[in-house]
Amino acid sequence: MWSRSSSCDQAPLRLALSIKGRNKMAGSRSWVFFLTVCAVTLCEANAESKVTIPVGRFFTYELLRETFQNDFEPLSKLYSGYLYDDPMIFKCNRQNYPDLPEWLRFTQRHPYDNGFLYGTPTSPGKSVIEIYAINKRSYEATRLILVIKATAEKMLPFQAEFFLKLREIEKVLPSSVQDEIKQDVQNMWDAEALEIVNVTSALDRGGRVPLPLPGHFEGVYVKVGSEQYFSHCLLSVKTTEHQKQCREGDTVKAPKGCEFCSIPANCITWCQTQLFDLTKRKPVPPPPTVGSGILEDGGDFSPPESPPSRDFFPDYIVTVIVPLVLAIVLCLLLAYIMFGRREGVAKRNARTNQIQLYHHHTIHGNADELRNMAGDRGAPPPLSTRSMFNSRTGDRASPLQSDSPSIPLIMAQHDPYCDTLPRK
Repeated sequence: MWSRSSSCDQAPLRLALSIKGRNKMAGSRSWVFFLTVCAVTLCEANAESKVTIPVGRFFTYELLRETFQNDFEPLSKLYSGYLYDDPMIFKCNRQNYPDLPEWLRFTQRHPYDNGFLYGTPTSPGKSVIEIYAINKRSYEATRLILVIKATAEKMLPFQAEFFLKLREIEKVLPSSVQDEIKQDVQNMWDAEALEIVNVTSALDRGGRVPLPLPGHFEGVYVKVGSEQYFSHCLLSVKTTEHQKQCREGDTVKAPKGCEFCSIPANCITWCQTQLFDLTKRKPVPPPPTVGSGILEDGGDFSPPESPPSRDFFPDYIVTVIVPLVLAIVLCLLLAYIMFGRREGVAKRNARTNQIQLYHHHTIHGNADELRNMAGDRGAPPPLSTRSMFNSRTGDRASPLQSDSPSIPLIMAQHDPYCDTLPRK
């Protein structure tokens, strides 16, 4: 009895301890969730990236959709086990300015594609770029601060620009594609130290928008620089024979021994290849000589003589009389067309069929009679509603004795079983 009663007394205590333990575990989970949300919020609020790029070097920054997707749904995969792949668009501008710097561009082909910031800084300085990512599914927005610091560095003296006809700007900006292009140029230039100086879409240089069909591309200009002088393959572009072929419009192939195109999309157009030697710069013109600001003494002022008299009557005829005569001729011609060639009512009625003319006059007469009746509700029924009534004479006519073609709506034969005709 004692052991049983003691176990019954300890049961509420065990229940209370278990509930307390569960509450403690739930509380710890709530705190973990709260701290996680706070950390994500702080990271999102203070999201900032810093990049350093030398002046005269090509800069590319890829905006990955997966990174911003984690900002929109930070705990979706942890709790629900499902990670969204939402379409999103990016808006980029310089901080406190509506647009990007002059040397920086942004491109994104489709909301399901990544965005790219690209360009070549021309002067040292610091640019703070605000990047807004907008989720097209939930219409949420997040912000990223990108700090670009351009440092001064010596420009590469020898540069070459190539045109890739079968490329688009979004397909060239990834680093892997740039490495492939650089490797082909290294083999053609016979130099290892190469740097991509600039990448520009042909649309930014006045090119036409391609048709939205397979096999049509906008084209991309790629400029590469090096410390080493041009190879014989590149120098062949400046030969007279090569330039003559390009002017004649012939299909110019790569020079012999210069075919280093590993991927067909990376093959260059030789007629649009240009070489730049920055060591041979043109001398800067001397500044203008600054004078004293006082005009030299040129003697007394002699005003010009009066111009000779001019006869303005021919000008008056050309500007006033000729247009007036043309207007009068046009008015006379229009008056002749409107009034001189009218056939008249009598002539028109003579050419019109009698049945059609009678029907026309009957409609007008009935309309006038209905207008007159509208003013007096106690008027007798109109005569035109009576059977066998002639609106012109006011007489009644039997359908059996009427063979005149002037009454087309009266039956020509008598039907003894017709209720609409009077019976004797």
